[in-house]
Amino acid sequence: MRVFSAGRPVRLRSGAAVAVAAGLLAAGLAAPALADEEPQTDQLWINEPYEQTLPLGYDGGEPQSRTLGVGLYHDNQNFTVTDGRLTVDVSDLADLAEVTWPDNCTPSGMSAVCDIPVVTAIGGDYEDQVFLTVRAADGAEVGAQGRISYEATATGGPDGTLTAPHESFETTLTVGSGPDLAIAPVAGIEDGQPGDVRTIPFKITNTGNESANGFTVKLYASYGLTDLTRYDACTYTTTDGSDYAPSNTAVCTFDQVLAPGDSFELPEPLTVRLAPQALTERLDIDVEPGDGAQDLDSENDYRILQIGADNTADFSVTGDTISAAAGETATAELTFKNNGPAWLGNLGSGDPVAEVRLIVPAGTEVTGVPSGCSPRTLAGGYYENKTGAPRYDCSLRYWVLEDTQRTFVFSVRVDTVVPGATGAVSIHPPFGEFGQYPFEFDPDLTNNTAVLAVN
Repeated sequence: MRVFSAGRPVRLRSGAAVAVAAGLLAAGLAAPALADEEPQTDQLWINEPYEQTLPLGYDGGEPQSRTLGVGLYHDNQNFTVTDGRLTVDVSDLADLAEVTWPDNCTPSGMSAVCDIPVVTAIGGDYEDQVFLTVRAADGAEVGAQGRISYEATATGGPDGTLTAPHESFETTLTVGSGPDLAIAPVAGIEDGQPGDVRTIPFKITNTGNESANGFTVKLYASYGLTDLTRYDACTYTTTDGSDYAPSNTAVCTFDQVLAPGDSFELPEPLTVRLAPQALTERLDIDVEPGDGAQDLDSENDYRILQIGADNTADFSVTGDTISAAAGETATAELTFKNNGPAWLGNLGSGDPVAEVRLIVPAGTEVTGVPSGCSPRTLAGGYYENKTGAPRYDCSLRYWVLEDTQRTFVFSVRVDTVVPGATGAVSIHPPFGEFGQYPFEFDPDLTNNTAVLAVN
């Protein structure tokens, strides 16, 4: 079962393979590195489909075509990278598949060179730039496999030329037979208001070459979405949020047979209500063929609908005041609170929604560290020992409800009495310094800082 905390990964590489939440490409690849940590190096990468099944024709007809999106991206947005040249080799597909080249590719024999004028950097709005059309060749047999391999170069980077790692990128194609239940694309919602009831277009089409003998539809609605339309074919559950972010789930079983080319729509429109705590929501839709059948293409039977609400979540932090003589230890309590009205969950990445930071006051040393808190140097680097660090970053979970409150309890020993000594307490996004990537949903940043006062 797919869960919100993990999302559905998109296959990207940066050094080793990196998985990012589904839908992340459309919103920008990844958070940029801090300016003072950015290396003046760059690397070119290819974003290619990992695998694809090619269905045979229905009832002896022509096999259906599939579109493969491929693209280039690079690591360092301090450099401009242009003149990308993607080499696509299909020599391994002889007698297995036919390829139709797009206009930006120049074929020569069993390969082609595809032009990509501008290469997007990580942190930009990535889109595939090359779209190959492939279909099973006449006479191809079920189970036959072949590979498309890719190489790439581009102009730019610190040395003037970038080259993607050699022999590292390929797509495996397999000839198959079976149903392929595809959910029609659904546009996201950006202008929602708490209390709104929105209609979600929903349509399934069998694009495979065999009938689907019944199917199951699963709906996963995040905590800020309620009142899913009730259907007789569905069972509904609500999770309490003890281990994962709370959600509403519907599992619907339909016995309808979908022949190749047939479509299905729900008995009445699917609607969902944006709750008072709605902010950044998502509705996951999953469909699976029944009767134990294997779907030919798992990429089009799953959709994530992003739903944004015009709402705020007021994060705040409170510090503490402690008193102790030299050599004595006191307890300091630092408290994060979400004052609402909205909740927040990083449902795709699973990253903490925020970090509470403590700069240790002068003349003191931390001797007891609460769970979830990591020792750091003042600049945020690695600190070897758990205790005695000059700074601590304490991570919250990947979600907080509209009334979440969490207290981090430190043991602080006073080594030298420094009258009026204070340490800074603050809230930060999981990436970047406070103020560099602020909480855009937080209407009052003045309560995002506090102090730990000593004596």
